[in-house]
Amino acid sequence: MAYTGKGKQVNRGGIADLLGVSATTVDAWVRAGCPVVQRGSRGIEWVFNTAEVARWLRDKAVEQAAGTETLDEKELKIRKLAAEAKLLELELAKAQELVAPLEQVERMVQRAFAEVRAGIRNVPGRVVAMLIGESDERRFKQVLGSELDQALEALASTELAGDEAGDEEADGEAEGGAGEGGAGGAAGEAGSS
Repeated sequence: MAYTGKGKQVNRGGIADLLGVSATTVDAWVRAGCPVVQRGSRGIEWVFNTAEVARWLRDKAVEQAAGTETLDEKELKIRKLAAEAKLLELELAKAQELVAPLEQVERMVQRAFAEVRAGIRNVPGRVVAMLIGESDERRFKQVLGSELDQALEALASTELAGDEAGDEEADGEAEGGAGEGGAGGAAGEAGSS
């Protein structure tokens, strides 16, 4: 590449020192297409234009950031090996049950929300008998807080990861079963107040 009048001409050691890299890194850059004013050989020093090398490094960084860089065969093989290794690690993690399929996680989250919804929707039926005729705001807060805590504790103790048939049965219980037993429990508590 011809000298353009910008930058300084330095040898291989000079460009390495200027950019804070090793001479072997400069050699790798040359193999990757770094511009050279004069190629070195026995008795002849390498000559680099600092402005051209800086421009080449900047352009290479932009290509990498944009994902448009052209990779040589060696780099592609390294990336392929890394991807294959990651795939094998993922398969091992699946076999060890350290990861779960997205569909399974979604089902668990849906079940958790269904449990929360069912627990909270059952609160009014359980507390109405306890609060009839009550005018003390602290008592209202105490009863409602206690019932909400109970619903959240029930959720915390619920096994969310179950088999498909168990999920359907549990969903049915969360919708109807909890409301009936909960209302009877509230009536029993109302009588003891």
